[in-house]
Amino acid sequence: MVEIQSIETIIDFNPKRMKKYIFLWCNEGSISIEVDNKLLTLTKNQVLTITSGQYHCFKNVQNGKGYSLDFTLDYICKTKKDIELIFQNSLFCHFDYNEIITIKNPFEIEQQLQKIEQELNQKPFQYLESVHSRIELLLFEVNRSKIANGGEVWKPDALFLQFLEFVRNNFKYNYPLKEIAFQLQTTELKLNEQAKKHTGKTAQNVIYGLVISEAKRKLHYEEKSIKEIAFELGFKDQYYFSKFFKNHTELSPTEFQKELSS
Repeated sequence: MVEIQSIETIIDFNPKRMKKYIFLWCNEGSISIEVDNKLLTLTKNQVLTITSGQYHCFKNVQNGKGYSLDFTLDYICKTKKDIELIFQNSLFCHFDYNEIITIKNPFEIEQQLQKIEQELNQKPFQYLESVHSRIELLLFEVNRSKIANGGEVWKPDALFLQFLEFVRNNFKYNYPLKEIAFQLQTTELKLNEQAKKHTGKTAQNVIYGLVISEAKRKLHYEEKSIKEIAFELGFKDQYYFSKFFKNHTELSPTEFQKELSS
């Protein structure tokens, strides 16, 4: 549901994937972490957010201090307003985009994380509600810093975020857009309007992008055959999956794997 760990206690350096959202804070030294095959380094007073489903592994934390806070979507998102908050300004973006943000008021971040650690350890009355509110305060502070650093304000609609979550949780079913709209109690037109508004693409092309991102993760991190990966992504035919992948990346799945290992 929600957990916190100080950077100094991290001993697991293997790639892992969780259905949780990760808030990584560095208050001293540096922290190196690989996220979906991208090596990122945080230094003092910087934050990195990792979205649910991304592979990540710590590479070097020997001289770093700070916290790793993770929480599930159902814990943090009680209302549509909550859903919009955790994705505001692309903080937990679904599109392979992980931004390192320098914090203008590091004391506030450090104070809230220390209090969250205390609440989770001691478990006083209504501690989960308290932690939820403190996570919101963390995100407010990060958004303010991002804007102060010159970033643009991006306020996503809850429906678009629910659409992204539905697609990512149901790759193997390969639902057509019509069925997705039905499941979300909306229309294809509305989903296309939301996709155009937030990405400049059709809803179907957004789906294709999410499938390609997932395929890259599986090809890189999972010891499975291309046939198995194709099936898990809703393709009944390995050849069609390979053709689809190459159309979108200019590489076949095999070529993509070779390029990673070179």
